[in-house]
Amino acid sequence: MIIEIRIPGVGESVREAVLAQWLKNDGDAVKKDETLLVIETDKVSLEIAAEADGVLHILVPAGTTVPIGTLAGTLSVGEIAVEVAPTPLSTAPQHFLSSEIQTPEPLPDAVVDKSMHLPPSVRRLIHEKGVDMALIAGTGPGGRITKGDVLLYLEALPVKPVDTAPAAPQAAVTEAPPHTAVDALTVRKPLTPIRRRIAERLLQAKQQTAMLTTFNEIDMSRVIALRDRHKESFKRRHGVSLGFMGFFIKASIAALKDFPEINAFIDATDILYHQYYHIGIAVGSERGLVVPVLRHADRMGFADLEKAIASAVEKITSGKLGLSELEGGTFTISNGGVYGSLLSTPILNSPQSGILGMHKIEKRPVVVDDTIVIRPMMYVALSYDHRIVDGRGAVSFLKRIKEIIEEPERLMMEI
Repeated sequence: MIIEIRIPGVGESVREAVLAQWLKNDGDAVKKDETLLVIETDKVSLEIAAEADGVLHILVPAGTTVPIGTLAGTLSVGEIAVEVAPTPLSTAPQHFLSSEIQTPEPLPDAVVDKSMHLPPSVRRLIHEKGVDMALIAGTGPGGRITKGDVLLYLEALPVKPVDTAPAAPQAAVTEAPPHTAVDALTVRKPLTPIRRRIAERLLQAKQQTAMLTTFNEIDMSRVIALRDRHKESFKRRHGVSLGFMGFFIKASIAALKDFPEINAFIDATDILYHQYYHIGIAVGSERGLVVPVLRHADRMGFADLEKAIASAVEKITSGKLGLSELEGGTFTISNGGVYGSLLSTPILNSPQSGILGMHKIEKRPVVVDDTIVIRPMMYVALSYDHRIVDGRGAVSFLKRIKEIIEEPERLMMEI
């Protein structure tokens, strides 16, 4: 029985995908539920697993962009994979051995035809240039002629004057060497669909919004003490660690309720005010920035938030995050502090009107009651769309978050 492996649909707006990687080789025996390949679209990276035990036959190579529904390979159920033993080097034909492995002595010209075993590119170049092969000294294995040998021979030829204009460039122009110092030090790679989409979205946010950023700083002393006091019992009870993100999500939701325009979108000539709170959490990955959305985060407790965040990170790492988990966010939080960022200006996640940037916690001298003390401080930034959010509202929003984090008891008392 043959099982087809097709590129799955991941959303109505997605028409094509890149077959990023095959995790198995052609002809490998695979088990049911083993991951076979990874595909990337402009929104998400997904892994595709085997539906049954069988032998894999690859039809589309990695790195190919294909339409959704393309047959990428097949799985032969019941077929037995045949392992081919490698041929010992001593019995392999001489012309398949690289110069690093073995360089045989050149055979006499009378015995060996120099055109034998030449790569097509070398034969084509010799034919195009009309070169006599007998005049070229081969430096390849077995005295074979390489493309470099042909190019060096052509460069050494004297430039002969010609009578006709069309023929003049022919004698003067030679093919450039296949590699230069710049080529050797420069690697060109195409943008992945996810990276292209990130670039488009960021550029769109800069061009189509009146983005502005306001800053504040937060004394993290009390929330750190609260977390340290309860983190062990929290983990024993819920199976996840208590982080700072949960506090900032809770504080952001409280502030969004006070300033609903930051939880709203501009749609043409209208403003859409959302009565729900779908909070996006920006997560960096090897393939780019991904923003999974915690739906109805206002209905979730600290344990639910931490479990949802941990689950999203695990899915991003394994390439199993669904497209539906990236859509519909109304506000985003980005934590550059995990990378050591002290201060930054986050870019809006269009069409949202606000994004909160968290940063590194650093001990600094601050004045408290006219006394200089050392406190763990965090800079926070709010980028917002000035078309819908006034400066007063943005500054007040950030002050509200500061109040809640500096007095986390407010979350319990709802004040």
